[in-house]
Amino acid sequence: MDRQLCSSCGKPVEATSPQQPGRLLCADCAARSYRDRKGTWWATGAGVALTAIFVAVVALISRSAPPKLDGATLVVVSVVLALVPAAIWIVVFYRQDSREPEPKRMVLAVFILSALLARAVGIPLVEEVFRVGSWLDAGVLYHILGAVLVIGFTEQFLIYAAVRYSVYPTPEFDERVDGIIYGTAAGLGYASLVNVQYVLQSGGLDLTAGVIRVAVTALALASFGGLTGYFLGRCKFDDEPVWWMPAGLTLAATLNGLFVYALGEVSTTGIGLQGGGYNPWPGLILATVVAAVTFAALFYLIRRLAGRAPQAAGA
Repeated sequence: MDRQLCSSCGKPVEATSPQQPGRLLCADCAARSYRDRKGTWWATGAGVALTAIFVAVVALISRSAPPKLDGATLVVVSVVLALVPAAIWIVVFYRQDSREPEPKRMVLAVFILSALLARAVGIPLVEEVFRVGSWLDAGVLYHILGAVLVIGFTEQFLIYAAVRYSVYPTPEFDERVDGIIYGTAAGLGYASLVNVQYVLQSGGLDLTAGVIRVAVTALALASFGGLTGYFLGRCKFDDEPVWWMPAGLTLAATLNGLFVYALGEVSTTGIGLQGGGYNPWPGLILATVVAAVTFAALFYLIRRLAGRAPQAAGA
């Protein structure tokens, strides 16, 4: 009789190995797939907090001692600032589990692939094919539908593709929580390219409103990318129905689109010292709350799954 092999590590599966619905796994891989990385909780909280602190520091500097930047210098500094939120998150995730970190090359590969997909497909599709900027102001219904069906689905599908067709089939994707980590990396890659594109089109960043904008984009796409990654992790290790991943992608895209709509509402209707107009700070508050709530919900679900693990997972 042919020996059954673990679908994750390729080692023979013993008859006594605890099994779960979905994939054929050896005892070690079955236990690992349910593992709850407690450090990841701290990593996500630190990522949100440090991103907010970064924005506050830059805004404080720009108000107290505004640097004199223009031309190419302004563009270069702005590009660096646009990449800082993603750098913060990636460094924090690298350090969240010193015992068994995700392979740096795989996290970086997913990050870069998502950025390339954003540049090659996502941004041209949204801006040149659908030209959402020219008709989103036609009314609330058009704004919501465009934000969800065009922006939300385009961004989340490409984030999904960056994970699904790179690291997902490899042995490096060996835990459910890996889906969240790689999905977040893909979201940050997409956000970084969007931010750099914004900098280049604008000729530089305003050191308050512009930096807040890049932080908001990073927070939002990191959290919604993590949500897409959660559904990918469940698909790989659980016997989910055929509609599971499409439903998860639809949920992430819908929340993404609703966030885009809500961001426009709170930013353009916020009341400031001048009595109204554009105010970026409510958008930062909204993005911070959305990121914190999304990641808290995801890791609550991961911990619930860990509690249902076979006995080997608790060894």
